[in-house]
Amino acid sequence: MAAVLSVGALLWIVLDLVKMGTSQIDWEFLTSGVEESGRAGGIGPVIKSTLLILMCCLLVAIPFGVGCAFWITEMVSPGSRLTAWLTRSVDLLASIPSIVFGLFGMAFFCRILGLGFSILSGGLTLACMILPILIRTTLAAVQSLPPDLRLSATAMGLRKSTILSRVLLPRAFPGILIGFTIGVARALSETAALIFTSGYATRSPASLLDSGRSISVHIFDMAMNVPNGATRASASALVLLLVILMINYLANYFSDQWLKKVN
Repeated sequence: MAAVLSVGALLWIVLDLVKMGTSQIDWEFLTSGVEESGRAGGIGPVIKSTLLILMCCLLVAIPFGVGCAFWITEMVSPGSRLTAWLTRSVDLLASIPSIVFGLFGMAFFCRILGLGFSILSGGLTLACMILPILIRTTLAAVQSLPPDLRLSATAMGLRKSTILSRVLLPRAFPGILIGFTIGVARALSETAALIFTSGYATRSPASLLDSGRSISVHIFDMAMNVPNGATRASASALVLLLVILMINYLANYFSDQWLKKVN
């Protein structure tokens, strides 16, 4: 019953978006600029801004998240106070509301660092948001590996760095990829944090220091602030949903291919 209710809710949302937004989606909608506050034109600059924000986010979050998880599992004594403190801090970071991240990003990245309302500020704020997801999923993936891998690699005289890069990381890659897909979905669907950091500008960004509107912010603005904007908002939401589904499919595909290669 729970499975039927979950799938039914998904189908209800998807069918509603398809019904309202499909007629608006064409090549011009995907490539042209925003006109008349979104009632005309398309979402080309919005898609570009969204991809740039996501790129900044992942370039920062993935190295720090995976590195932090491996450091906790391999460099810190298991069961120590430091390990407990770090894991609790990660869990606390994951429970912070997105609006708080937005206020932090506006205060620190926009004002203190002087980045202003920009794509870079939005990407760094999202990196802070998805960092606990990447750390936790990587921790789970590494801790689920059989201890024989470490013992065998150590017995062969391999260095710690070699064990991490050549033995543990390839085996934990599918789990890390799960955290990546969850983090991407969280980043793409985030609205509150980006309103305070990346801004509302609908023009095509020329650099990472330009303001840019993400798809989620565009959907919110069209639905709440633009009269008769529900149809265009539904079309933008459908595009966002398709992007997330495509990323999930590619992640699952590469995960399966990687497992076949490793095994």
